[in-house]
Amino acid sequence: MVRSLWTAATGMIAQQTNVDTIANNLANVNTQGYKTQVNEFKSLLYQNIQTETTSANGENKPVGAQVGLGVRNASISSIFTQGNLVASESSTAFAIDGKGFFAVRGEDGNTYYTRNGNLQFTLAANGNMLATTDGLPVLSTAGNPIILGNNYIVSDITVGEDGSLYYPDANENLQPIGITIGVFQFNNPNGLEKMGESLYAVTAASGQAINEATSNIVERSTVIQGYLESSNVQVVDEMVNMIVAQRAYELNSKAITASDEMLQQANNLRR
Repeated sequence: MVRSLWTAATGMIAQQTNVDTIANNLANVNTQGYKTQVNEFKSLLYQNIQTETTSANGENKPVGAQVGLGVRNASISSIFTQGNLVASESSTAFAIDGKGFFAVRGEDGNTYYTRNGNLQFTLAANGNMLATTDGLPVLSTAGNPIILGNNYIVSDITVGEDGSLYYPDANENLQPIGITIGVFQFNNPNGLEKMGESLYAVTAASGQAINEATSNIVERSTVIQGYLESSNVQVVDEMVNMIVAQRAYELNSKAITASDEMLQQANNLRR
C-alpha cells in the first residue's frame, strides 16, 4: 500500500515541473527569439512481484508481474522551430530566418548565443558598437565586436541577407564596409545551456559553434533587417497542456487519498 503513496507522489512532482515549464512558456510569449520548452517524462524502476516461471511441464510462462514505481522528468527540451517575423521600425532590428544564432560577448569575456535580434548601436571608446539591449557586444564572423567609426551615420547602415554591413557613398550607392554580422549554428541546439537574458552557452552536448560564413556543411540562414523574430509559443497549445497537466496532478492526488483511505481501513481491522 505504501508503494502507491510514493508512486503517486512522483507523479505529482513531475506534473508540478510540467506546469512550471508551461507557465514559463506563457510568461515568454512576447519574448523575441524565445523557443517553446517541452517536458519529457521517463518511468522509474519496476519492482518484480513475480518473475517469469515455468509450468509443471517445464514450459516458460509468457509474462511475469512487475509494478512500476512512478515517473520522473527526463528532460526539458526546446523546440527550435521558426517564430513569426514581426516588422519593426528600428533599423537595428534583425531577424534570423533559419537555424542560426547571433553571437555576443558576455561581461565575463565568454561568447554566448541568442536568437533575439533586438540590437542597437551604442557609444564605445572608439566609435559606435553594435550591442544587445543589455550592452553586450555583437560579434562579427571574425569573432570581433562590430565597431564603426564616428564618421558613420549609424541610421544609414544597411545589412544584407548574409549579415554584411553596407553604407551609402557620395552617390547614395551602397558600398560594403567589410564587416559581417556573425551567424552560427550547432549540431545539437538542444544541448545549449540556457543562461537567461535570451542567451545560450556552448556545452559538450551542443558541440562547438559552426560559423555559417566559413562552413559548407550547413544551410545558411538569412538575416532580415527591420524585423524581429517573435516567440514560437502557441498559447492555445500551452493552455491545453496546462489543463492536461492539472488533471494528471489531480488524479495522482486522488490516488494518494485512495491509498490513505485503504490504509485507514486496514488499521481499523484491529478494532
